[in-house]
Amino acid sequence: MAAEEQAAQAAEGKLDVIGHLVDQHYLQVPFVNAHHVLDGRVPLPTFPPFHVLGIAVDLSITRHVVTMWAGAVLLVVLLLLAFRRPRLVPSGLSNLFEALVVFVRDEVVLPSMGPHGKPYLPYLLTAFFFILTCNLMGLVPYVSTPTGNVSITAGLALCTLAAMFIAGVANNGVIGYVRSLVPSGIPLWLLPIMVVVELLSLFGRPFALCIRLFANMLAGHAILAVFFAMALIFQSYLAALVLQGASVLIYLFEIFVAFIQAFIFAILSAVYIAGALDQEH
Repeated sequence: MAAEEQAAQAAEGKLDVIGHLVDQHYLQVPFVNAHHVLDGRVPLPTFPPFHVLGIAVDLSITRHVVTMWAGAVLLVVLLLLAFRRPRLVPSGLSNLFEALVVFVRDEVVLPSMGPHGKPYLPYLLTAFFFILTCNLMGLVPYVSTPTGNVSITAGLALCTLAAMFIAGVANNGVIGYVRSLVPSGIPLWLLPIMVVVELLSLFGRPFALCIRLFANMLAGHAILAVFFAMALIFQSYLAALVLQGASVLIYLFEIFVAFIQAFIFAILSAVYIAGALDQEH
């Protein structure tokens, strides 16, 4: 239904900026089912939702889901190609990946968590590379940005929350971890308030991870979409030249933001997990 509405708008010559930012049940491809040559749409399978504990769960395939699958497959293929023949001195693609791995280890994990953080390096590397791949794929024409979807960033944040719980319990035990959530030595009458404050702080950390990544990725793509839309709205060659020149600069900045946001998610996750490891935090 949404695909039909988008196609109808395209047929009428209307410009839909929001439709390019939100998740949809179709893929955008050129030439296929296209009303204007380049605005083709391929519908994706949809399934009726089912309920779990009164919550509706929709497992329909959307373009963000397809992009995540494609990003995961691309990342695995590139890693297999890069390290299919291990060398003492890496070169080419393997050199690039090794530099990124060493960067995450030496600039993210060890400074934030110390030697005790090495067991959590695989998770942080996975999160870093997956977010970076999704961010960069979103800059490719006709490819959506999964990290601009709050549901997906919430899923990533929940993974960090789970890692925090696992780290806290593994290092301090269940009782020790629960006790560490509340500062010692506080008056008894203040205990209920501090429990609420500490719980809000605990769950507020992954919430901040979720919103920060979502907002930054969505904002950049929204600015790009608006600039492209304005170039068409003004219908002036001079305005189009100025706006498209600005769009190129913003596009280059978005590539930088893609790396920065992956780095920020990884380093904040490392800090939060380190806090769970330290019983005196």
